[in-house]
Amino acid sequence: MKLERVIDQPVIEAGRFILRPLRRSDAGLLELYAGDRRVACNTTTIPHPLPPGAAENFIDRAQADDRTEDIWALDGSLSGLSELMGVVGLERMDRDQSEIGYWVVPALWNTGMASEAVEAIVAANPQGARTLFGSVFQDNPASAKVLTHAGFEYIGDAEAFSVARQAKVATWTYLRRLER
Repeated sequence: MKLERVIDQPVIEAGRFILRPLRRSDAGLLELYAGDRRVACNTTTIPHPLPPGAAENFIDRAQADDRTEDIWALDGSLSGLSELMGVVGLERMDRDQSEIGYWVVPALWNTGMASEAVEAIVAANPQGARTLFGSVFQDNPASAKVLTHAGFEYIGDAEAFSVARQAKVATWTYLRRLER
């Protein structure tokens, strides 16, 4: 039996839910939701189909002492919702910058959950960043709206490789300057 790791990462209040570090018990729901083609195809890193053990490996990386990304579960269990409704992550970059990434389970698309999560991360600024970046695929304007709603400004077009799509995909890139 593998013991649960406790990591130095804050729990963040986010309206209808909390943002908390991933835990081993999230593996089943993480596998179910991240394994959904609609979720995977809107990310750069989630493969589809999701290989066996991918959810457990993701949790192990999220709990590692040498991690470069902090990852939170959107946990609505205190409000009678699911204990895993999506994830939001902050990847540390150089010069006091971080890159935000997020996804929400398809059943909760267009409910404001992603916006609440991103706004809570921006308000908490748990990595003490001066600048946050985010990019979204251009065929996912709802995700772009999440960033602009949270005060991010469009700074340009680029492209990124999507593992699930096995192709480069056009992206929009956004920036948000923060007070520390």
